[in-house]
Amino acid sequence: MEDAVAIVLAAGGGERLGLPTPKAFVDLDGRPMLLHAASAALACPGIEALVAVVPSGWERAASDLLDVVGRHTVVVGGSTRQASVRAALDVVPPAAPVLVCHDAARPFASAALFAAVLSALDGVDGVVPVVPVADTVKRIRGDLVDRTEDRALLALAQTPQAFDALALRDAHARAERDGVEVTDDAAALELAGYRVRTIPGDPGNFKITSAEDLARAELVATELARG
Repeated sequence: MEDAVAIVLAAGGGERLGLPTPKAFVDLDGRPMLLHAASAALACPGIEALVAVVPSGWERAASDLLDVVGRHTVVVGGSTRQASVRAALDVVPPAAPVLVCHDAARPFASAALFAAVLSALDGVDGVVPVVPVADTVKRIRGDLVDRTEDRALLALAQTPQAFDALALRDAHARAERDGVEVTDDAAALELAGYRVRTIPGDPGNFKITSAEDLARAELVATELARG
């Protein structure tokens, strides 16, 4: 799959990390998360360009960072992840056949994982990498257990996620029309009736949401830099 455009979502704040800097601009071994994520995306041969979605006021900083990695556009994100994706869709060339959505808060996604989701897109409308659920999962009502879920039927979704561009645009348009908020782009396609395939994800491709996650990420980045 060639001529794909990557959308890297980096508009989140740093409040949950206890930092004044937006999350995607926090350094890991001297490089901001956004740069880690964008570098991996543009290292994938099938991806020809990138759209970075950043907080208002951080456009110049993002563009300066991304000058070293390749062709890119920077846009300001919205108040939700979904709104940020729509902002990116507004600037993606209409002719782009495939879009790959990735969260900058997953800075350890590899170029190989980007290539894998692109390769698996044949015959379906979307591809999402998943990892198995290790813990027993309880469905609860209030403080009581309603039932135990079969974890063999469950998986944890990651990004990057690859999509047929027309399907992604349509799914987001429907979600906006219906007033539905989703937590990832694959969910928008699922709700719209499109086919979404899963492929094996990478346990090392964890999402940074807390101070504890950031501390773990700093250790991982240091180890990776040492080789």
